[in-house]
Formats: sequence, C-alpha cells, structure tokens
Amino acid sequence: VLMENAGRAVSEAVKREAAGSSGKRVAIVCGKGNNGGDGFVAARHLKNSGFDVTVFSFSRVSGIKGDAGINACIWEKTGGVTAVISKSRDVKDSVQTLKHSSVIVDAIFGIGLSKGIEGVYKEMIEAINGLSKPVVAIDVPSGIDATSGKILGVAIKASGTVTMAFAKPGLFVYPARDFSGKVEVVDIGMPAGIFSKEDARFHLLDDSFVASVLRPRKKNTHKGTYGHTLVIGGSTGKTGAPYMAALGAMRAGAGLATIALPKSLDKVMSEKTVEVMTYPLPETAASTLGDISFSETVKAMKAKTSVVIGPGLGRGDTFGYVRHVVEKCVELGLPVVVDADGLNALSKDISVLKKASKKGGKIVITPHPGEAGRLLGISAKDIQSDRIGFAERLFKETGSTIVLKGAGTIVASKEKVFINPTGNPGMASAGTGDVLSGIIGAFLSQGIDASSSACAAVYLHGLCGDEVASRRGEIGLLATDILNELPVVINSLAEKSRSRLAD
Repeated sequence: VLMENAGRAVSEAVKREAAGSSGKRVAIVCGKGNNGGDGFVAARHLKNSGFDVTVFSFSRVSGIKGDAGINACIWEKTGGVTAVISKSRDVKDSVQTLKHSSVIVDAIFGIGLSKGIEGVYKEMIEAINGLSKPVVAIDVPSGIDATSGKILGVAIKASGTVTMAFAKPGLFVYPARDFSGKVEVVDIGMPAGIFSKEDARFHLLDDSFVASVLRPRKKNTHKGTYGHTLVIGGSTGKTGAPYMAALGAMRAGAGLATIALPKSLDKVMSEKTVEVMTYPLPETAASTLGDISFSETVKAMKAKTSVVIGPGLGRGDTFGYVRHVVEKCVELGLPVVVDADGLNALSKDISVLKKASKKGGKIVITPHPGEAGRLLGISAKDIQSDRIGFAERLFKETGSTIVLKGAGTIVASKEKVFINPTGNPGMASAGTGDVLSGIIGAFLSQGIDASSSACAAVYLHGLCGDEVASRRGEIGLLATDILNELPVVINSLAEKSRSRLAD
C-alpha cells in the first residue's frame, strides 16, 4: 500500500513537471529495490494518464523480488515495456530515449545506499546528468547519503525530489542540497502513531519553531528585563568585530550591551558606539587581552546575563585567559558564547569546554569549518565532507551546543541536530558571524536555553540575509544590512508568537 501511494505521488509530481513542456514522454530508470518499485508504480499511473512511458531497469523483471517485483510484473501485464540495463552498451542505447523525454524519473537507489556508486550505475547517472533534462528523484537523488548529505561517488542532479512521509536530513545539507532541487514531502499513509516529532533526532528549522522561542514583550518592563550582554574581544585593527556582536545583541532585543576590550582601544570604540557601552581592560604589551586582563574582566561580568567572548580577540597567547573566562562564567551561572579567536585559543585543549559543561555550564560555540577543523585536529575539507557527523562529534567532545556555520548551518545539541534552511552566499562577508554571536548572546540574556537560542539565532540571521538579498541581490550584502533587518524580521515572527499565545 505504501509503495502504491508513493508511486502515485511521484506520478503527480511528474505531471506537474511535464506541464511546461509540449511532450508527454517520460523515462523512468529503476533499480532492483523498493525505490525501483515506486518507479514501476509511477510508470503505470503515468501510462494510464496518457503518457508515453519507457522504463529502464537494472534487472530483468523476473529477478526483482518482494513488493517491487509485484509492481514490475503488474507493469508488464498492463502492456508496459521494460528495457534492461546490464552493460555499458545498454546505457549508450538508452541515451536517445532519455534525450527525447520531457521528464526523467530517478528510481535507482533509495535511502539505504551507503557505498560509492560504480560500474553501469555510475555510467547511467553520468549519462542522465549530461542531458540537462528535468529529473524527478524518488525519496532521495540516487548517490547521496540520506542522513549526512555526502555524495557517494556520483549522484543524480535532480530538479525536484519527492520524498516519502518525512524529509530526509541529507536533502538539506551540502553538498547534497545542490542535487536535491525542490523537495516535496508526500503523505503515503504512514500510521500517525508510528512516530512523534519529539522523538526525532533531526529537525528542519522553520518560522513556527522560531516563533515558539521568541517571547513577546510585556508593557510593564524596563531595559533590565531583557538582559545585559557582555562582549569580550577586540585588538588593534579588529575593533569592528566586537562592535558588530554588541549591536547584534541590541538588535536582537537585549536591553543592554557592553564591550570589554583592551584599554588602549577604548577611545576608538567609544567613538563608534552610541547605544553600546564600553569597559576598558588591562592589556598586554601587544595591546591585546590576556591573563593580565582577567581580574578586571571578572568585575565587568557583574550584573551581566550573558557573555560573548572571541570577536576580534586576536591570535596571541590567549588560551589561559579564554579558559579562565569560560570557567568563571560557569561559576557565576552566566551562559557564554565562544566565537572566532576564542575558539582558536581553546583549540589547544578543547577538554576545557567538556569540563565546564559537566559543571553545568551553558556554553554555545560557533565555529566555521576552519575553526571546527582546528578544534578536532582535522581539515576544513574533512568537516565539509560530513557536516552533520562532525557537528555531532564536536558536541560529544565538548558538551557544548554547537553552531557549525556555513551554507546550511548545523546546530547540534542534546543528541538532536537542527538544520537551518535560511541564508544565502551574499552573507559570506566580514562581520556576519560576529552579528550571529551577538544575536545568540541576546537570546541567552533573556533566559532562553542554549539550544533554542542558537537555533532561533541562526534561522533569523539567515532570514535577514534572504530578505535583504530579495530586494537588492546577494552581491554587496553587508553585516550592517543584517543588523538593520533584524528588528523587522524578529517583530514579524514575534507577532506570530503573540497570535499563538492568544489562540
């Protein structure tokens, strides 16, 4: 029954894809398993709807077992024709039919694929990709790992993916996201009680999730109600980073923000800031923060409700200083965001984070792939090859909420993984990461838990970038553009939160 419903849903998607073309020719390429079975069902429904359908199968019908075999037999008994693909010559012979099809359906491999694609399968996928035809993939494009988003040697480049019952995380994680096209989740009759959202390991962030996190403001409040974020950082030539983080906190709703920085830079920063306060700290001979700054930093933490450490801190000998700040935050019960050079400092010994987390520390770390690689002692390329897997590994090794930045930011926390669909390439510009750290700090300041703060921040941060890009394009998008957009986007989602509470 599930296969019948899945195949029917695919046939409807193919009809929509073919609606823009003059022809009604469809080629369906089927594997030996259940994914191929879905393809045979789709072929039958499309044929019954008047389409000229050709099925290519990697097995003779007599060799296909189970439900897939039943549907392959039905296809042939209703007059359908199946061309068998078993060698390179068969692939070459299929190209003419594929070339003249309005839509190609990928029903080769489903979600169970875990090893690299080789041989005639690889040749067929490369042939399909070389035609630049609309391709509808069933469940996942053949050749991608449905969980990690890895490309297993070669993969179908789909224009759309019809996935069954639930979205698969790999469809939204790069590099596979480039192969998925438009993703449509279809109901195939899975029993409602078989699964609960609370039990899910993977979650795709959306408006409703973020609206549930945001807290509408009450009338009888003051600036202290919404927290005070302390941003620690700055060094010669890098005063912009802590400034952007502090403004990010203010724009995200923190009532107060203070920048603690080397005292020689206080005048420069004071000339930049209006709403943000500064706190000059003792500095090293190189005009950076270090062990000499710690005792005064503790004083700066007084009456604060969250700390962000790292923006613009510099690459000096700061390991001891950052470690002591994190440990002091835990001691005082202050949630802390460690970003940028704060992470580079702790890469000497990330066990500091694990120890702090075991003592009840509320810690969020926000590495980009290069920083994540340094924390784990591997390359950025390794991180990008399995973003979900390495985000989870970082969580296990640090006990901290992980924000692995980049296209399709990953948040890993409490044995759950959250995938962010917002954001665009225009956001790859200086200062955007600092703004994100400040937004997380603002939510932590308001008493929101670490995981929810991180998730809401990355979604809103990306959404702001998307709003700006929709009006002005991606090129030339600045961190200040995101700052200016933040109140508009947050208030829009906060209104949804108010409506939810009213209901």
